[in-house]
Amino acid sequence: MPNIKSAKKRVKVTATKTLKNKIFKSQLRTIVKKFYAAVEAGDKVAANAMYKEAVKKVDHAAVRNIMHKNAAAHKKSQFTKALNNM
Repeated sequence: MPNIKSAKKRVKVTATKTLKNKIFKSQLRTIVKKFYAAVEAGDKVAANAMYKEAVKKVDHAAVRNIMHKNAAAHKKSQFTKALNNM
C-alpha cells in the first residue's frame, strides 16, 4: 500500500479507470455477440442495425486505447465480411 498522498490517489484513479474499461469491454463483447447472433439467424435488418452499433463501439474503443487501432480495423473488416456473406 502506498504511503505518499499522490501514490494513494493514483491507486484510486487506476481502480476507477480499470472498472470503466471493464464495463466498456463487456458492452463491446455483448454488442459483438448480438451482431453475430443476428447474422447466424439470417435477420438482415437486425444484422444491419447491430453492424452499425458494433462498428461504432469498436471505433470508440480504438479512440480510447482500449483496443489497438489495427485490431479495431481487423474487427470491422470481419463484421463487414460477415454481413456481406449473409
